[in-house]
Amino acid sequence: MGVGVAFVLHPEVRHSPSSRPTTQMLGEVALLAEAIGLEVVHAEIISLSTVRAGSFFGKGVTARMAELVTQYDDAVVVVNTTLSPVQQRNLEMAMGAKVIDRTQLILEIFGARAQTHAGRLQVELAALSFQRSRLVRSWTHLERQRGGGGFLGGPGERQIELDRRMLMRRVTQIKTELKEVTRTRGLQRRNRVRGETPTIALIGYTNAGKSTLFNRLTGAGVLSKDMLFATLDPTMREVTLPSGRGAVMADTVGFISQLPTELIEAFKSTLEEVIHADLLLHVHDAASEFIAEDADDVMAVLADLGIDQTEQATRIIHVFNKTDLLDDNDQRDWLSKKYVGGVFTSAMRGSGVDALLQAIDEVLARDTVPAVVEISPQDGAARAWLYAHAHVTASACDDAGNESLTISISAADHARFAARWPHLNVSV
Repeated sequence: MGVGVAFVLHPEVRHSPSSRPTTQMLGEVALLAEAIGLEVVHAEIISLSTVRAGSFFGKGVTARMAELVTQYDDAVVVVNTTLSPVQQRNLEMAMGAKVIDRTQLILEIFGARAQTHAGRLQVELAALSFQRSRLVRSWTHLERQRGGGGFLGGPGERQIELDRRMLMRRVTQIKTELKEVTRTRGLQRRNRVRGETPTIALIGYTNAGKSTLFNRLTGAGVLSKDMLFATLDPTMREVTLPSGRGAVMADTVGFISQLPTELIEAFKSTLEEVIHADLLLHVHDAASEFIAEDADDVMAVLADLGIDQTEQATRIIHVFNKTDLLDDNDQRDWLSKKYVGGVFTSAMRGSGVDALLQAIDEVLARDTVPAVVEISPQDGAARAWLYAHAHVTASACDDAGNESLTISISAADHARFAARWPHLNVSV
C-alpha cells in the first residue's frame, strides 16, 4: 500500500469494552497505519450499542464517513476490529473507499517489513490462511446454483473449488519450505549448544526500543525507527560480556495486543529463538503510560509459547528503556518495586548499558562454582579451553611454568573439562 490517506476508526461496543483504554487503542492503530506510509487525516472512537451483522456500523456512521472520504481520491478506512467479508464489502460500497480491518493492516505491515526468505514465506502463509478463512463468503456473487440433479454445482461453486485448490497447493508448498527453514535453524541452535554459547533474546511490546538497544549492545546496524514493527525478521549477533564470556543476542519482532491468530501460527518459527533462549531481556518503554498493559500482553504471548510465569521469573531481566524521557521519580520507584531486579537504560544515549551487561553476566553465572585448576606447560589446549568457557579471575605461575588458574565454571562445563582432561587437578 504505502501511499494515500487513512481514516482510522476504533469501534467501542458497550457490552464488550476493550481491555485497554480506548484512546490508547485509537492511537496504536493510527501508528500502525502510519507504519505503512498512510497519512492519518482523521481518527475517531465510535461508540456502538450493537454491531450490525451486514455493515458493522449503522447508517449514520457510514453516511458521515462517506461524506468525509469524498474529499480524497486515495482514501483508506481502517477499522480497528475484525470485519467479516460481507461487512467489509458493504462498508466499501457505502463509503466509496477501500476498507481494511486490523488483521489486514498488520498483515500489510508484516508484508512490507519481511526481508529474509523465511520472513516472506511466513507472511505469505499468514495471508493465505486469512484468505482461506474468508474464501467462501467472498464469492457470494457467484452463488446461484444451476438446475439439475443436485450434485452439479453452479459456476460459483466451481470457482470456489478452483481457488481453494490453488490456495491449498501454495500453503502446502510454503509449509514444506518452512520446515526446511526450521531444520536449518535447529542445526544452528544445536551448534551453539554444542559450543556452550548462551543465547539472549530481546522481547517486548512493539516500539519499546528493542532494536536501538540491540544495536547499542552489539554494535549491529539493525533498522531502528520510532515506528511500530520496524523490525520483523530475527537478527542475531555476537556480544562479549564484561567477564569475557561470549553470547549470542537475538532481536525479535515486537509483540502487540490482539495479534491476528494467523500471524501467531505463522511466526512460531521466528519465535523459536525466544522459546530456546537461555535468557530473555524484556524491554519496556519506561515512559509509556500503558507500560503495565504492554507487559501483560507480552507475558500472555510468552505463556502461549509455553513459558509459564515460574519460568518467566527465572529467565527474564526487565529492562526499562527510554529513561531519558522519564522525569517522574515515582514512576521509577513503582517500576523498581513491580519488576524487582530491573535495569534502567537509555539506548539512545547509552546510559545503563554497562549495568545491563553486568546484570546479564551475573544471571548467566548463577550456576557457576569457583574452582582452582593446575595447568602444566604441555596442557596449552586445556588452558585455552578454560579461557573460552570459564571466567578466569586470577592466574599465577611458578618457576617451572606451571600455572594455577582461579576460575568460575558451570557444573556442565566442569564435567566436560574433567572428561576431556582427567589428569588435571581441579579443586572445586
